[in-house]
Amino acid sequence: MVTRVSTIGAYNTVLANMMVAQQNQIDASERVSTQKNASDLKGYAANDELLTAMQSVQIRLTNYQNQNNLISDKLTTQDTALNQVADATQTARTAIADALASGDGTTLMSELQGAMTQAVGAMNTKYNGTYLMSGGAINTQPVTAVQLSDLTAGPPVSSFFQNDQFKAQAQVDDSTTVTTGVLADNVGTGLLTAFQGVEAFAQGASGPFNGTLTPAQQTFLQSQLATFDSVHASVVNVTAQNGMVQQRVTSVGTDITSRQNTLSEMMGNITDADMGKAAADLQMAQTSFAAAAQVFQSLKDSSLLSLLQIQ
Repeated sequence: MVTRVSTIGAYNTVLANMMVAQQNQIDASERVSTQKNASDLKGYAANDELLTAMQSVQIRLTNYQNQNNLISDKLTTQDTALNQVADATQTARTAIADALASGDGTTLMSELQGAMTQAVGAMNTKYNGTYLMSGGAINTQPVTAVQLSDLTAGPPVSSFFQNDQFKAQAQVDDSTTVTTGVLADNVGTGLLTAFQGVEAFAQGASGPFNGTLTPAQQTFLQSQLATFDSVHASVVNVTAQNGMVQQRVTSVGTDITSRQNTLSEMMGNITDADMGKAAADLQMAQTSFAAAAQVFQSLKDSSLLSLLQIQ
């Protein structure tokens, strides 16, 4: 009895092994090159819902962070403008004090005009092409007074402020909303009123300030020191409030960054490949494929057809 010899089954087995080894090699190679366990959510079937939820939170945090960076820039610009108003107020106060100390008011009004110009320019500061202190009327210049004489031309001080009463707010995270808007009339009404008082006095019977100060002028200017001190304190208070909002936004930004890092680490634990294991799997897959190929070649060489002598 002759035992039937067949290699078809062996070929099928070896080919199947080669295909498996080749796929394993492709998978391991992809993990090594991308450093990820899979290229899409299908590769994380056991954790796809968790990953989707974490990605959603990550996107929301990123949106907050991008928005907060813009808010922080705006608040920084606003802080600079408010400090300029405060400096202008102090400059005006110093000019009055210097005039009293020297007993001469020759340059007083020109110095006050310079301080007013600085303050009005600061209140008309723009950020990204729109006025910072106009409230909701972002394309309207909030302060229209230019000269000290404008303040005594007839219209009340309030008429020189064109801002509305809308104060911008922003939600900086899921539970925190801050007021970022500052209004020009809140900042400058007291200051322009103080300038108006000095200008009106200078145009009155006891003016102008064009030389040695008279007793009446000295008494008046002495009273204005307290007025400008009060105005300065008010502007500094608004500046401090803006600074508190800056600190709050910075604090929230730090917290968001921490949460982003934690989420990234949690997602990485799922999606990031173990590079040592991936490299070992790749080497094993390559070895398996080479072994299967060698077996395939051996089967080919040991086929009965290669033993038959064609006569």
